[in-house]
Amino acid sequence: MSKSLEFEVTLYPDPVLRKPAAPVETFGTDLKETIEAMFARMRESNGVGLAAPQVGLKQRILVVNHTGEDSDDLVLVNPEIQKLWGPRDVMEEGCLSFPGIFGEVSRPEKVKLTAQTPEGEAFEKVYEGFLSRVIQHEMDHLEGVLLVDRMSPADKLKNKVAFENMVHDYKDAQAKAER
Repeated sequence: MSKSLEFEVTLYPDPVLRKPAAPVETFGTDLKETIEAMFARMRESNGVGLAAPQVGLKQRILVVNHTGEDSDDLVLVNPEIQKLWGPRDVMEEGCLSFPGIFGEVSRPEKVKLTAQTPEGEAFEKVYEGFLSRVIQHEMDHLEGVLLVDRMSPADKLKNKVAFENMVHDYKDAQAKAER
């Protein structure tokens, strides 16, 4: 591509966020450019993870960096959870598709995944702690599961007006686009 690829974050309640993502079948330059653009968007948005549906793509791609150090960049193509285990931790989570909204989410401490590299090489790995949480959050996006689905009833109630505002803004934008 001659022009640099750029993405915007897809916001709730856009329907693409509710659709399960399809496997990546073609590995090559286009995939690598997509991954680079996803990392750029994640960093510009001050995120620690980003799933392809969050930039409007229906593909099974995650980019993660839980520390901010370039050496900790992690790309998971076609990831599948094999096992979740360990004590469950409750932590406050946010999401780039829900700006300014936070809620407590319970997740197991460890996740075992199978995935592919951007070159298509298959691998299996166990992730723990905060990195495991970030991966689990992003994996939810690949299945159409959102932060609002994982929140406690109290957090849903606390954020009710913010959710309603997001729905209103989305409907307004759709109406303007149809004109």
